[in-house]
Amino acid sequence: MADLRELTKKIMLWVGILSAVSIVIFLVFFTKSAKALTIGLAFGASISMLSFIDLSNTLQRAVHKGPAKAQSYTVKKYFMRYIITGVVIYVAVVAPYINVIGTVIGMLLIKFAIMITNLFNDKQFYKNIIERKEV
Repeated sequence: MADLRELTKKIMLWVGILSAVSIVIFLVFFTKSAKALTIGLAFGASISMLSFIDLSNTLQRAVHKGPAKAQSYTVKKYFMRYIITGVVIYVAVVAPYINVIGTVIGMLLIKFAIMITNLFNDKQFYKNIIERKEV
């Protein structure tokens, strides 16, 4: 359980780093619409982080339930996350001060953070590749 919390914290840290890098890129290359892009990015990234934390909590609770109850519980939470994602995209489309592209990029940052976390997770694997050792 502590390992899962540490992994979640590490992923959230990477989302923060990627968000900061994205904001700098928006400010440098998209000066006219940087404010709307930044608001959209913050909106999308915060919702995706909350959704990821909800997914983590759902899986932790589902493990302690019976198979039928765990399945119905996870499916319910799954659809709730999809509805929330749809509402977020709808709000980004309707609100003039939020950029839709920034929101989608913010929502995708969690995926990139997970990939980066897994990429740098096993340092021994890369040492073996560099030294040409087979495991």
